[in-house]
Amino acid sequence: MELSAELSLYPLTGDVDTSVLAFIDDLHSSGQISVVTNTMSTQISGEWDAVMSAINVALKQSSQRTNRQVLVVKYLPNHRIEVGAES
Repeated sequence: MELSAELSLYPLTGDVDTSVLAFIDDLHSSGQISVVTNTMSTQISGEWDAVMSAINVALKQSSQRTNRQVLVVKYLPNHRIEVGAES
């Protein structure tokens, strides 16, 4: 089953830009999901287990770098983000 998720990370300590960019890099490193980033959030898409695993790994790695943070996630089951599609 396909799954799309919109993520917004809010580090509460440290360098916010560095923390957010490292989190996005961690998502990209899974290699099994599509990742689209804009100024407000990051959208990821792929097979259900791949999306959930990418979020899990990225959040664990981010938590080791920045122990105080908030991750807001919205899920859309049975959906795949069209990378590069115009709205």
